[in-house]
Formats: sequence, structure tokens, C-alpha cells
Amino acid sequence: LLLSQFDPDNTGYISTEKFRSLLQRHGSELDPHKLEVLLALADSNSEGRICYQDFVNLMSNKRSNSFRQAILQGNRRLCSKALLEETGLSLSQRLIRHVAYETLPREIDRKWYYDSYTCCPPPWFMITITIVAFFLYNGVVLDRFVLQVSHPLYLKNALLYHPQLRAQAWRYLTYIFMHAGIEHLGLNVVLQLLVGVPLEMVHGAARISFVYVAGVVAGSLAVSVADMRAPVVGSSGGVYALVSAHLANIVMNWSGMKCQFKLLRMAVALICMSFEFGRAVWLRFHPSAYPPCPHPSFMAHLGGVMVGITLGVIILRNYEQRLQDQTLWWIFLSIYIIFVLFAIFWNIFAYSLLDLKLPPPP
Repeated sequence: LLLSQFDPDNTGYISTEKFRSLLQRHGSELDPHKLEVLLALADSNSEGRICYQDFVNLMSNKRSNSFRQAILQGNRRLCSKALLEETGLSLSQRLIRHVAYETLPREIDRKWYYDSYTCCPPPWFMITITIVAFFLYNGVVLDRFVLQVSHPLYLKNALLYHPQLRAQAWRYLTYIFMHAGIEHLGLNVVLQLLVGVPLEMVHGAARISFVYVAGVVAGSLAVSVADMRAPVVGSSGGVYALVSAHLANIVMNWSGMKCQFKLLRMAVALICMSFEFGRAVWLRFHPSAYPPCPHPSFMAHLGGVMVGITLGVIILRNYEQRLQDQTLWWIFLSIYIIFVLFAIFWNIFAYSLLDLKLPPPP
């Protein structure tokens, strides 16, 4: 109603002077963080007018591209005090601030996330995937919770991907719940929780689950094309998609990332990934302990990395920016879809044309 008084012609805009007077009159009723953003919006607008929809987006904790650009092109009033300098925060507030600095390269995004995050819904996707994988491997497959390096029963289930059973389409996805050993499961669980949960807290379950599932599917399809005789187990495809996307995002925004010990953290993550990948390569070419079935393939790791540095980087690069407005998103999504279609046809025709001798089903 107040805004309509300043816009009698119903144009959807009001002048910055009228907008500023409105803020001065009712600023005490607003959240201090939102008042700070509105003042920055008024100061940064070079056209001398404010869009009513931008005001609505802010008050409803949504942000349009025009609003984002108006702030980023402004006079940096919002960044006058870094979020890291805030004092007197509770434990939960410090955790949210820590997550913001771990994942977001821009101070405007950190403040926006810190101000709007409510932990509703919580990061349920990564936690659920981790619990289900641990339960299925230890409780169902091994029938007991023990620390065991490997067990032949991981091959005898309806979830892993096996080339002889590739017509059962669910196996291209459900293989993530089976692992070749407790050390395989343990490393994937650690990476999922340390990297996946903070990313989901910031970017939401929809985006993170898309990156994860896309990496999982790309991993099994990459095996079916490049390592046609091998089975696949483990969630490395999805984990590597998330971790590689996060690391690539840090590298691309190195100067803006303010997380502590970022170089050390990257080194540790790369060492862990390299160790796990090297172990997978060694196992693949090592004589199988359970002949005639070979050890699982390592190509799923590479499929996950490719998804991470393409689709994953685009999804994590711009906080809350609509993906459909990004040209690179459509390019990489098209490439991914073409690869999936190619792999599907490859699975239908190539195995019979090449007359491969596949290992018997478990």
C-alpha cells in the first residue's frame, strides 16, 4: 500500500529518492541485514528508480538476477563489514558462517546466505545416502557390523552393476549402495559428509542431488563404454562429482574464497582422491580374489570427475542464480545428454557386435 502511494501510475517502479524516504520512515521495522541491502540497492541504482519486484524478492528471501546485479554493481556498502568480523554469535550461527566461507566466494552471497538460512529443510539427501549405503553394505550384505577389508558377498546382490546384467537398468544407479570393502565405504562416507553436507546446506538438496546422481549415472555408463567386462560398486562417481566441482569452484574463485587453510584443504582432498583412485586402478588389474569375476572398474571415478568440472561447476558457481539463464549450463547439459544417449545405444548394440566374452553373472 505504501509503495502504491509512491507509484500512482502503477509502473512497477518508484524513484530512488522516494524509496530512500520510505526506508527512513519505516527502517526501524525492518531486519537490519535487509535494511542494509535495501540501502545498497538504492545507492547502486544508476537509473534513478527501484523495481517493486526487487523489493518483494528481498522481503520474501528470494533474489532476482536484476537485484543481484544491482547490488554487485553498487558502491559496496553491503561489504563494508565482513561477515567474518561479526562477534557474539551462537554456536549454530558460527557454523552457518563457517559453511558460508567454505563454499561461497562473494561476501554479498555469504551475507545473504547467513541472513536467510533456516536449516529447514536440513541437508537430508547426503545424510540419507550415507546411512543407506552403510546399512545395506554392513547390515544386509555382511549380515553383521564388522570391520572387514573385503567380502565376496558384495558381488551377490541385486544392486551392483554387472555387464551381464546391464539390461536391469536400476543397476546403473543402485550400485552406489554396495562397496568392495570397509575401507572403500569409509573413504566415500567421509568425503560425502565433509564435502556434500556443507554444499547441500548452501545450494539445497535439488542442485546437489542432481550433481551427485549425474555423476553416479555417468560413472556406470563410462564403465559400460570404456571397461566393458568389469562390474561397478561404490559411490565414487557421485562423490568425485561433488568434490571435483567444489575444488574447481575454489580454484576458479581463488581470491574470493576466504576459508581457512584452503591450500592445505585442497591438498588433503586431492591426496585422498588420488589414494582412492590409485587403489581402484591397482585392484582392477590385480588378479581377482573371487574368479572369474574381475575387480570393480575405476572408470566410474573419471565419469564423476567429468560431471563435476562441467555441470557441477556451473551449478555451484553462482549462488541462487537460475540455471536456465546460463548459456554454459545448456551447453554442458546438452553434452551430458548426448553422452547418455550414446552410452545407451552402445549398451544395446556394441556388446553383441564386438562379441565380447563377459564374466558370468555373480
